[in-house]
Amino acid sequence: MTAMSAKEVQQKLEAGETLHIIDVREPFEVEEGHIKGITPIPLGELEERIGELDKNKEYIMVCRSGARSSKATAYLEAMGYQAINMNGGMMAWEGEIA
Repeated sequence: MTAMSAKEVQQKLEAGETLHIIDVREPFEVEEGHIKGITPIPLGELEERIGELDKNKEYIMVCRSGARSSKATAYLEAMGYQAINMNGGMMAWEGEIA
């Protein structure tokens, strides 16, 4: 499974790179604070909403600690999508939150 640190994600965003970040936490968790520009898709809805994703894009998966996003990353990779798990999740995030 491909993974990236929260710091690497933050550096890419600060450098102006366009990233496709999917936050798989529950809506109440996302409301408490999230990375600006994320697409919120709770892990339990990922299978039914997979049609919203583009196989030509790379997605960075985020959750609270990295466990749910790891499951989401494995699922998307198995379905032929390019996915990267953000290690440590929002607990490791030191960047700006919305």
